[in-house]
Amino acid sequence: MNPGERARRASRRAVSRIRSFSLVSLRDLLVAAGPTIVLVIAACVVAYWVVDPAPPRQVRLATGQENSAYEAFGKQYAKELKKDDIRVTLQPTLGSRENLERLRSGQADIAFVQSGSTSEEQADKKVKELGLVSLGSLFTEPVWLFVREGVKTKSLTGLRGLRINLGPEGTGVPNLFRQILSVNGVEPKELRIGALENTPATVELLAGRIDGLVFSSAPEAPLIQMLLQTPGIRLFNFSQAEAYTRRLPFLTHVTLPRGIVDLGRDIPSQDYHLIAPTATLVARADLHPALIDLFVKAAGEIHGGAGWFQQQGQFPSPKFTEIPVASEAAKYYRDGPPLLQRYMSFWLANLFDRLWVVVVALAALVIPLSKIVPPLYVWRVRSRVYRWYGELRAVEQAWEGVVEAQREIVRHDLLHRLDEIEEQVNHISIPLAYADGLYGLRGHINIVRQRLQAAHHDESGLPE
Repeated sequence: MNPGERARRASRRAVSRIRSFSLVSLRDLLVAAGPTIVLVIAACVVAYWVVDPAPPRQVRLATGQENSAYEAFGKQYAKELKKDDIRVTLQPTLGSRENLERLRSGQADIAFVQSGSTSEEQADKKVKELGLVSLGSLFTEPVWLFVREGVKTKSLTGLRGLRINLGPEGTGVPNLFRQILSVNGVEPKELRIGALENTPATVELLAGRIDGLVFSSAPEAPLIQMLLQTPGIRLFNFSQAEAYTRRLPFLTHVTLPRGIVDLGRDIPSQDYHLIAPTATLVARADLHPALIDLFVKAAGEIHGGAGWFQQQGQFPSPKFTEIPVASEAAKYYRDGPPLLQRYMSFWLANLFDRLWVVVVALAALVIPLSKIVPPLYVWRVRSRVYRWYGELRAVEQAWEGVVEAQREIVRHDLLHRLDEIEEQVNHISIPLAYADGLYGLRGHINIVRQRLQAAHHDESGLPE
């Protein structure tokens, strides 16, 4: 081996030896902290996925009949939530009553429901039994009674004997209009009530085969827009609208202004007084809180503007709903969107929100375990030195118990054992922070060796 190669090998050995005397022993640190790290990671995973699971990427929204406002608004909600990678599956239904049934059976996660579809007592019962919550009211749904031009009545009592379509029982309109008839002293059996859906009922009205039909919908519904401009079809004017709101508290008095449909053609040609329940967004109580925030946000985008019957910012609102408003929705109405969602995308903000749960779980484990790991690490490092003190003590005890005749032989063996111990100690790898213990051990080995050598000098009479 040439001198250059020997120098390189010597250099590598020196570097390796220096590394063995680092400030911290990574191996000992990992062994001491390993179980704690595994426990903390497991706790974080459990907290992340179980305590506060991620919101689903798909939600089912029960809407309403074909060409209804519920159907039109459902499409807008699907478009809004698609921006945040949430797929909204729209479920066409007959209306409010069927929507409530779908929520009850778990076929839908969220639905449009008309106020007045349930009495206050029924609403309380549904909340307790089903766990339903309201996300707020969205818009007014006037009661539109369209009749043929030949029907001249100005009072609902004049509808006796006429063919009036109220729609299928799965909608909220039949129950609503029966209550309206009741306060007028008119029994439903005094009318020839039809149960056609909105589109075929409109065809029947235009064909003259029925005398009138009742909708309860926002004015954005295509059929409402068409009938308001159809010659030969007249909108009934609820001139006693204010009295209706006193008798039926879930109703409000709204006015359809003259010319609002078409100013140029002056449609309608007069102000019309209407009575209106409100459309609400009702969800199952187990709907993910993050989705509640998203739907309330979307409601603000869709329904927050001025309209035929509302002022800018009047809707959505936590008012006008029999079903209690979800706490998350109430907080949104009070404080606005969550802080992080104001500056981040939905999924990134949700990730940070969920990380708070992980941080709490982490703190709950790290704080107590941080008091255990350091002493455990120190004990593991120092134990490399301490175990040789046992060997050193065994040498001393062997010398103290030896008989006079064997002292020289035993002394020689013990000195050889001390040399072996010292050789082993010289190869101990220990962090520099704990090197004092290593040097102390070497000093104690030397002290024991000196005692054995001093005993030899005493016995032989030689000067030390």
